[in-house]
Amino acid sequence: MEKPIISISKLRKTYVMGAETIHALKSITLDIHKNEYVALMGPSGSGKSTLMNLLGCLDTPSDGSYILNEENVSTMGDADLAEVRNKEIGFVFQTFNLLPRMSSLENVALPLVYAGLSKSKRLERADEVLTDVGLGDRVYHKPNELSGGQRQRVAIARALVNKPSIILADEPTGNLDTKTSVEIMAIFEEIHKQGNTIILVTHEPDIAAHAHRIVRLRDGLIESDERNENIITANDAEHRYLSGDNIIE
Repeated sequence: MEKPIISISKLRKTYVMGAETIHALKSITLDIHKNEYVALMGPSGSGKSTLMNLLGCLDTPSDGSYILNEENVSTMGDADLAEVRNKEIGFVFQTFNLLPRMSSLENVALPLVYAGLSKSKRLERADEVLTDVGLGDRVYHKPNELSGGQRQRVAIARALVNKPSIILADEPTGNLDTKTSVEIMAIFEEIHKQGNTIILVTHEPDIAAHAHRIVRLRDGLIESDERNENIITANDAEHRYLSGDNIIE
């Protein structure tokens, strides 16, 4: 069997806030293989956001190891972590995190600046991924000229533009209505079919049901790690929405 794309062992994260020590992650061991579709679930305070920040190389662990694509990132400094983030990980956030004065095209092309591509190549690639997510006719629109669903599509295109190994999505439908949520989850399904590894962070069971594996956290530990035997496909979700049987609240 090929090596996991992500291998974390006894990962811990402790925060000291004044006189209080908070053990956000107590000891997490987890492997994720290429082209897996994994949901990280858990209530507020379970450690899922801390784990996402560590997986995304936005933070470093207090203890334990994190191997990403056979590189030990748990001991890297900020500059090396930034390089790994830009090369290996595409982020999709609940709040979209788009720059308001830039067009869709410019927002999507931004990560390619750090990759050293020429402006014409950056814009060409950005146009390509915007077309892939159904926004080929919105490339010059600014975020305030787009709906919430369209903004999230721009954010997904930006996450894909560098052809990363992993897409890390943090509550990607949290600010969207039911119909738009169904459409966004259909895009993730398509991204997964094309070979990407997807890690989805959510507290919503109906969103997690799209993933093929569900890891539940509680109190900084993994409570369960199971294959999803009842995967909801984009077609299922759309059918249920159209029939009024809303699966996504």
